[in-house]
Amino acid sequence: MNSANEIWLSITPVLQEKFTDIAFKTWFGELEPLDFQLDKLVLSGPSDFKAKMINERFRPDIMQILKDLFAADIDVTVLGPEEAGAYRSAPGTEPAANQNILMGSEEYTFDRFIVGSSNRFAYNAALAVAEDPGKSYNPLFLYGESGLGKTHLLYSIYHTIKEHHPDYQIIYIKGDEFTNELSEAIRLRKTDAFRQKYRDKDLLLVDDIHFIAGKEQTQEEFFNTFNNLYEAGRQIVLTSDRPPSDMLRLEDRLRTRFEWGLMADIQPPDYETRCAIIKNKSILLGLNLPLDIIEYIAQNITANVRQLEGTIKKLMAYRDLMGNEINDENASRAIRELIRTKDEFVPSPDVIVEETAKFYDLDPKTIMGQSRKADIVLARQVSMYIIRSITNLSLPEVGKFFGQHHTTVMHSVEKIEKTLGSNGELKEVIRDIKANVNDRF
Repeated sequence: MNSANEIWLSITPVLQEKFTDIAFKTWFGELEPLDFQLDKLVLSGPSDFKAKMINERFRPDIMQILKDLFAADIDVTVLGPEEAGAYRSAPGTEPAANQNILMGSEEYTFDRFIVGSSNRFAYNAALAVAEDPGKSYNPLFLYGESGLGKTHLLYSIYHTIKEHHPDYQIIYIKGDEFTNELSEAIRLRKTDAFRQKYRDKDLLLVDDIHFIAGKEQTQEEFFNTFNNLYEAGRQIVLTSDRPPSDMLRLEDRLRTRFEWGLMADIQPPDYETRCAIIKNKSILLGLNLPLDIIEYIAQNITANVRQLEGTIKKLMAYRDLMGNEINDENASRAIRELIRTKDEFVPSPDVIVEETAKFYDLDPKTIMGQSRKADIVLARQVSMYIIRSITNLSLPEVGKFFGQHHTTVMHSVEKIEKTLGSNGELKEVIRDIKANVNDRF
């Protein structure tokens, strides 16, 4: 029982079987796992009313299911939205990301990281930090394009330090999650608890730190958190898809601090490393690939590790689900399908609006509305520009989607295009939003 998420995933099918579809959707469908500590499972409900009713009517059922599954007496508490927000911000409560990292990340360790010329420096730096946290290379800043192994190294640091220092208080979080937690703490007037939560830890791991760039309040809070931990000799590890010098919307004082320690970039793997990755991953999956197939994949997939793993999993599916032999023809087919699927992916305008709203910390409905507030108008114009640039929708179709005349869309797109010519920060914003949209695929 490593995490609240794992426990909740275990009992959900039993609840679905025990209750009717309507009852399950009404009472349990919107519950979210918050925390698991010793013998207590904490869940978050969509409203105070439902939280109260579940505690009164269904708590014994949930506890009995837990006892049947895990042979242990586990208490259950369902919190309403405000209580859940306060709980997340409470001192000593690890963020949900800390639980999520334990689920499905056990394979991401140093001994399973394939080292080559493209990543050796970053690997050695991460290993040094894990073996002696807070003493060497603080902060450690890992950067490189998506799918090259930054998160693998971050998880490896986490697991190694947890193994050797089980008493260490560690926080792992993503840049956008830090922003969201801060917004929630401000809304609930719990900023003091939020600060204490982050500033009394032994190790801070932040994935995708570039997400805080351009967010003034988040940068202010992270600046103070960074200083507090650094001055106390606590280890900080950050990852990003670019070096600090390329984060145009990052405050100079943060950029300077990110460069204080050691920066290590990860490049796409070379041919020999790709072969080693394919061989290692196939063995882990129980797939004994012939050397010629390994070499064929390595020659044709060169961008990142994620695509290599995707090809291997596709081959395994051919074998297990269709009974196909693993040969050059099927390897070629798997590669073609992987590349074609990625190239043919066209996101819906809803996804683009959602990611734009998330980036600007707005409600998607606000962007779709008629507000003339400057920040909302900009987000709406950016959404229109991205929709026009990466979908096949015409101006009238985009206008219909937003409930606007097509000339409004045209002027919005033209304004963004004109601004991009002289505004590097806006270029970075649009690049980030497009990357987030692609990550949804």
